[in-house]
Amino acid sequence: MTNAVGPRAVFGVIVPSTNTVVEHDYWHAAVPGVAYRAGSMYIPDPRMGDDEDFQGLLGQIRASIDTAVRDVLTAEPDRMVMGMSAETFWGGAEGNAVFEARLGARTGLPVTTGASSCRAALRELGCRRISVFSPYQPIADREVGRFFTEAGFEVAAITGLRCPTAMDIARVDEERLRTVVAELDGPDVQAIVQVGTNLSFVAQADRLEAELGKPVIAINAATLWHALREHGLGDRLEGMGQLLRNH
Repeated sequence: MTNAVGPRAVFGVIVPSTNTVVEHDYWHAAVPGVAYRAGSMYIPDPRMGDDEDFQGLLGQIRASIDTAVRDVLTAEPDRMVMGMSAETFWGGAEGNAVFEARLGARTGLPVTTGASSCRAALRELGCRRISVFSPYQPIADREVGRFFTEAGFEVAAITGLRCPTAMDIARVDEERLRTVVAELDGPDVQAIVQVGTNLSFVAQADRLEAELGKPVIAINAATLWHALREHGLGDRLEGMGQLLRNH
């Protein structure tokens, strides 16, 4: 429900308690009349240094997501936005659909997830052959690749940064990300896609698009774009990539 600081829309945003980037990116976009109410999924053990650790992290997310959603609903938002991505890719296209249906039934609200936002963005931009990078371990990268493949895209390559903890995702510097993008790019790659919402990449992706001459999709820009457009808000934003600037 709209209010004085969100007269056009209030979005509920679900983030891990370790995440410092999603809210920054959304508020920094400064969409007039749109406000956000974040709910945190409690992550007491942020280790994600190997596949087993990563599965443990997902277990914590699954155990706490309902509480985070419960808390956000007290602000009476108009839409739910998942400011976390790994779980939204899990189980491929069907897993994503089940996740969204469950959340929609739980909240009675329209839902934006990272996986479906990236899919919609790539279709909007007319890209089929993609390269992807994440902060994840191999077990999660396989699920990301599975989702995009089942969604009809050709995944040329996927690289996981294998961050040791959830907080370390936000500590990856620009030079490391630039190197990864350069390694993933190629003349047959139509777009680079970044997943993992605690990676700070929105502004850098905008700059890299200009350098590479092709879409570089930051997941936080994609989820904001999807939430705005699906909500009927057509604001064109600068500094967040061509998706929000031109589409």
